[in-house]
Amino acid sequence: MEQKPLVLEVLGPVARLTMNRPAAMNALNLEMFDAFAEYLPLLARRDDVRVLVLTGTGSAFCAGADLKQALADEPEPGELDFLDRARETFDLLAAFPKPVIAALNGITMAGGLELAMCADIVLAAHSAQIGDAHANFGVYPGGGGAAVLPRLLPLNTALYLLFTGKTLSAAELKGLGFVNEVHPLEALMDATMALAALIATKSPLALGRMKEVARASSDKSRADALLHEQVMLRAHQRSADLHEGLKAFAEKRAPRFTGK
Repeated sequence: MEQKPLVLEVLGPVARLTMNRPAAMNALNLEMFDAFAEYLPLLARRDDVRVLVLTGTGSAFCAGADLKQALADEPEPGELDFLDRARETFDLLAAFPKPVIAALNGITMAGGLELAMCADIVLAAHSAQIGDAHANFGVYPGGGGAAVLPRLLPLNTALYLLFTGKTLSAAELKGLGFVNEVHPLEALMDATMALAALIATKSPLALGRMKEVARASSDKSRADALLHEQVMLRAHQRSADLHEGLKAFAEKRAPRFTGK
């Protein structure tokens, strides 16, 4: 694979971003943040890209931040520091308007776990070990480890990972609902791309609206979340995708969604 910290491939309707610092276990550094900041807005605007896949090379998905670079970072006054850039990356990924699938090919720790937490769907290799690990180095999480992980896992499980620095297997986290599918490592990418291809056949307009409402719902009352859904439904009723879907159903053919 080409020697870039983050490699972009557009494979039909699926864009794949591969973290590519295998010798450093794909630790997040400033160059990788630059690449995320370049690629994510670009892919968000591309109508031909309907699903994003995020994965890593080598033995790790991502082992977290490059601590040597983070500690050495001394930005000029007025410039963003390492933690600001990390937060910017997590925010961009969490707010990405299209479905995001994380394929955890190996060790997923600290900032790597926080990166995976930004995805909508998580697939993992049987061999993947997943944990927080900040406590092992006296580091405080800044990408959602303490704030968001307890929303995705039972509180005592989230605190177990936060307090001990231990990892859990992909199978254990599937049982807890964080991981959606577990596959042998050699089959992980094929399974991920097959799932992405399936999702890419759906209405991008409907999926984007579902994602917006679903992600906002945890911060709202049930009544407000239902109201948000109804507002989206009213807007969606005027869409070409809805009419195409109903027409295709009546004509017993596959729909051809345009995202309009």
